[in-house]
Amino acid sequence: METSKENVLVAGANGTTGKLIVSYLRESQYYNPVAMVRKQEQQKQFKIQEVDTVLGDLEKDLSRAVKGIDKVIFAAGSGGHTGPDKTIDVDQEGAKNLIDESKKANVKKFVMLSAINADNPESSDSLKHYLEAKRNADNFLKNSGLKYTIVRPGALTNETGTRKIEAALDVERGEVTRDDVAYTLVHVLNDDVAQNATFEMIEGDQRIEDAIKEF
Repeated sequence: METSKENVLVAGANGTTGKLIVSYLRESQYYNPVAMVRKQEQQKQFKIQEVDTVLGDLEKDLSRAVKGIDKVIFAAGSGGHTGPDKTIDVDQEGAKNLIDESKKANVKKFVMLSAINADNPESSDSLKHYLEAKRNADNFLKNSGLKYTIVRPGALTNETGTRKIEAALDVERGEVTRDDVAYTLVHVLNDDVAQNATFEMIEGDQRIEDAIKEF
């Protein structure tokens, strides 16, 4: 791991959004990505890119995964499409596990990828269990004592990002690209951006940097 840059652990690095996050961290002059993956075979793709990796399972001991880590982006999750049990294991208890270990390791900031309407799980019958898990994890982070930013995007698409969004405490339901979400998650790692803040985001007309300035 590099010492001149801040080491950022990416939980869920092997996911579609996680890979984008790692890519933006690699391009940054401030951060060094550390991809957390569950299986050894998942390390190969990152090693080819000369990205540091660490093996870690959210449902197990994560003390080794946070060693030497300055900041964390939690982008792991079931997406709500698995059963309630797995959603609770990963999106709720897995997040809590990483938050606890991050606190012990004196991590400087924890960025959480959450979901729009996480504070209102009843808004969706099919995703109620997922939104409840996200809300519980978010609240756990808020009460952890760690510095944090919680980002709650709308429905994720795989289009090319526009770098323009709408961000507020509560936005109308809508879509946003994974690309713009990944860019935003990396942007809020900055200590001066959206510190101890929670916001929802969908595609919009404002530059990402301007849209989240007020938080």
